[in-house]
Amino acid sequence: MAKKSKKQAQQTGGTPATVALTAAGAEYTVHAYDHDPSHPSYGEEAAEAMGVSPERVFKTLVADVDGTLTVAVVPVAGQLDLKALAAAVNGKRAAMADPTLAERTTGYVRGGISPLGQRKKLPTVLDASASAHPTICVSAGRRGLEVELAPEDLAKLTDAVLAPIGRA
Repeated sequence: MAKKSKKQAQQTGGTPATVALTAAGAEYTVHAYDHDPSHPSYGEEAAEAMGVSPERVFKTLVADVDGTLTVAVVPVAGQLDLKALAAAVNGKRAAMADPTLAERTTGYVRGGISPLGQRKKLPTVLDASASAHPTICVSAGRRGLEVELAPEDLAKLTDAVLAPIGRA
């Protein structure tokens, strides 16, 4: 079977995230659902639609840590602790990144930002709670599409630091 180029794979329904997973030989499952634009939370919507505990569905947030865009991957059931994120990357101060800058830098739209296959590889921190689960779900690169994979695979593929950056 001939290998598809990244562009060909994307044109046949893949996203940069699934293309990156396939290229790395990672085991993953894609979950698609009908996105409801009126739902108040992308992550909670994904958990409900897939019938998965919100503790296993992780949202991808982009923050500015001392002038460096940094990806934070935390459970949708909680919030990002910006001080903990800064500490995890040896920074002093963190704030949420401008949404337009986050979209432009990652190549994804808000609500569909994946930690995988980003346009520019950013420092990434995965909440330590991920390691309590055999698999977790993260955005596959567009609203209504999630990818389920082992947290250690996600950490390896994104060169993520594991740290307690989420709070209830």
